Amino acid sequence: MGSCRSPDTIAVSFDDEHLVAAAGLILAATLAEGLLLRELFDDGVDLGDAPGAANVGDKAMTLVHSALAGGAWIGDADWLRAGATGEVLGHRVAASSTLGTFLRSFTWGSARQLDQVAGEALTRAWAAGAGPGPWPLTIDIDSTHCQTYGLAKQGAAAIGRDGTRGYHPLVASVAGTADVLHSRLREGVAHSGRGAASFLAEAVNRARRAGATGPITIRADSAFYNHKVLAVCQQQGVRCSITAKLTRLVRDAIGHIPDHAWTPIPYWLDDGADVAETSIHPFGRKGRTMRLIVRRVRPTPGSQLALFCDYDYHPFITDRDGAILELEADHRRHAEVENAIRDLKEGVGLGHLPSGKFAANAAWLTLNVIAHNLARWTSRIGLGEQLVTTKTLRMRYLTLPGRLTRSARRVRLHMPSRWPWAERFAVALDRLRCMPFPT
Repeated sequence: MGSCRSPDTIAVSFDDEHLVAAAGLILAATLAEGLLLRELFDDGVDLGDAPGAANVGDKAMTLVHSALAGGAWIGDADWLRAGATGEVLGHRVAASSTLGTFLRSFTWGSARQLDQVAGEALTRAWAAGAGPGPWPLTIDIDSTHCQTYGLAKQGAAAIGRDGTRGYHPLVASVAGTADVLHSRLREGVAHSGRGAASFLAEAVNRARRAGATGPITIRADSAFYNHKVLAVCQQQGVRCSITAKLTRLVRDAIGHIPDHAWTPIPYWLDDGADVAETSIHPFGRKGRTMRLIVRRVRPTPGSQLALFCDYDYHPFITDRDGAILELEADHRRHAEVENAIRDLKEGVGLGHLPSGKFAANAAWLTLNVIAHNLARWTSRIGLGEQLVTTKTLRMRYLTLPGRLTRSARRVRLHMPSRWPWAERFAVALDRLRCMPFPT
């Protein structure tokens, strides 16, 4: 250990061409190379005669690696061009000005092509060992607000119901792993359920194409409580668990539940919560009969809600088999989708949508989803860790500095000594290099 020095006595110069700013990205780059991700971009996305049409794979991979390294803006990608950083990534690093032109070259059609690339990457990663295989799979769908400022962004100029300007994308994630199955950018004024039925059908089809052969369950909140979503679940042969809106029909059904049918559930307040069930035709007599499971919660003593009612009711419909206590607890775990959305916003670059063009921002969304999933697969396949946030993965493994040296025709990447996670890093790199990736 060297002696401590005053920062004022240390001279600083930017003159080393062999330093690597984010040497740990070699983990994600190794996985991306195994998945042939750059080739997927080149083969799957056609930008026609647009100015940014050349070298799609290099540009897309630059944005993906920039997001993994913490880049939230297009200009942040320039740090991948520092020193020898680009040499560990497996592709040419594009300049930020080139990346801006690249994103503005997208149309809605080519953005959809990019989304298909995300689906194919999912298929390859799941085939390599990251997927559920024959085990049950739960898909959580939700929407989120991505706030923007100013009036120059297509689809985000109007003020939405939450009182802000921005976009309102849909997200489908896998419970337990936080893999993002599917995403779709929508304008800010879109209500939560708009396009949800077709989005759900695409997410289920994508999961099955990727190799999910077990039973599938859909969990959603009340924004997706409509007959179209229920019809898609039935057509796709999947089970569902959807929070019910407190319509008159639902209130009447709850009111007819006898007192002896309520079963206490664990709660921080004694006798504070119970659960019961009945049956209901959610959308009229022509619809199928569903189980209506209701959790009632006694308001906190002294709260304003306690002045007006004895219980607060939280109903959901389901066609699943099982005990109501287990199903009710599982339905509440739908909140896991918020962790995936938070990781998209804080872990990669979805907290900022950089372009004035709607299609460019749709491409940005998909590239950040791919970066997010690449982080999930790097953690799960390489490190053997199920739920490490992208921020934690970045701090421990991705952004550590390094130095490239060449000796006897071999290139070696030197990392800092006494790095706390050095052994796990080395094991993860070996695992990723030995994975039998599909071709």
